[in-house]
Amino acid sequence: MATRDWDARTYAALPLPHVNWGLRVISRMRLTGSERVLDAGCGTGRDAAELLVHHPGLDLIGIDGSASMIDEARERLGDRATLLVADLTEPLPIAAVDAVMSVATFHWITDHAALFANLASAMRPGARLTSDCGGAGQLANVDAALVAVTGQPKQDIEFAGMAATEANLTGAGFDVERVDLRPDPLRLEDPELLEGYLGAVCLGGYLKTLPAAEHAEFLRDVRLAMPEPVIDYIRLEIDAVRR
Repeated sequence: MATRDWDARTYAALPLPHVNWGLRVISRMRLTGSERVLDAGCGTGRDAAELLVHHPGLDLIGIDGSASMIDEARERLGDRATLLVADLTEPLPIAAVDAVMSVATFHWITDHAALFANLASAMRPGARLTSDCGGAGQLANVDAALVAVTGQPKQDIEFAGMAATEANLTGAGFDVERVDLRPDPLRLEDPELLEGYLGAVCLGGYLKTLPAAEHAEFLRDVRLAMPEPVIDYIRLEIDAVRR
């Protein structure tokens, strides 16, 4: 997994559609309220905090590859969760969880076979995986604008499709209940807000290749090259059970 060092505070301050993605994941989980739950890619702890509103008695564990995200999660969650910096494509330092949730994480991981195998190893038989991430076709508008501005191929993120995801889940020991692609476009009419969103969420990895003095002009050029002020999200939603 190529760990990205996020600016957690800037990220948390944006009008993120991730909030609704997290609510959708939580609504699909089948919890009684006393389970041991892993939030895989917990970020700032936003979704974990919301989950604890619904089920305050959970034994909750959060894992993220970014130390700054885990620091932010600790500020938000305090001692209500165990929080660890860890790579989801490596063997995980936990076991026997009853459920795994994940929101907006899996598309940052290139090796989904390893990802699902490591999650399965941390789950007891019958445990449920409920997740959301970017899916095939996501950010086509942004990628086209990036190519127009740079003349280079799109950013190096491959969003998974349904067939490959089902195959990887089955191979890792899951029974697949549902894998679906759901369009969820985000319109940001304010130019400054759109550029800030592109820099913090969509193109942060690309910005690292440029001098800081060039960031503002680059983000403006990408915004102007977009056919409309829309982040064209397509969400890959997963519901599966560990065999």
